[in-house]
Amino acid sequence: MKVRKAQANEDEKRKRKKAILFCMSKDLKNIVLDDGKEILLGDLGTTVQDPYQHFVKMLPPDDCRYALYDATYETKETKKEDLVFIFWAPESAPLKSKMIYASSKDAIKRKFEGIKHEWQVNGLEDLKDRHTLAEKLGGSSVVSLEGAPI
Repeated sequence: MKVRKAQANEDEKRKRKKAILFCMSKDLKNIVLDDGKEILLGDLGTTVQDPYQHFVKMLPPDDCRYALYDATYETKETKKEDLVFIFWAPESAPLKSKMIYASSKDAIKRKFEGIKHEWQVNGLEDLKDRHTLAEKLGGSSVVSLEGAPI
């Protein structure tokens, strides 16, 4: 997500991932991509109008997930882009699932370089408002997230 070629063409840019979800494999032994649960930069403005809200809707209401979200935001001084690792563990998820995901979290985090922020989320009320993510990214200095004012 974060590693980029300096001279990427438009097609390569469109295939870059804005957000992606990971889940445990059926046998609970591996962490795998959650099929179809990604947002590509090429989707923005076409099939995805608000990437943050679209991302929130991709999360399952009753099971855990890991997510990477490439947040684009502005502070009072500059534009920024940070990679956020999110551990989604809703209250309604089975206890066994929460335990497996919690114990595997460090293993997946080590696989990714450039993670600037980590966020454990336990329910939609923590996520539904972009103010919460803005707080994680830079507190009161964040003035916009994904092009929308805070």
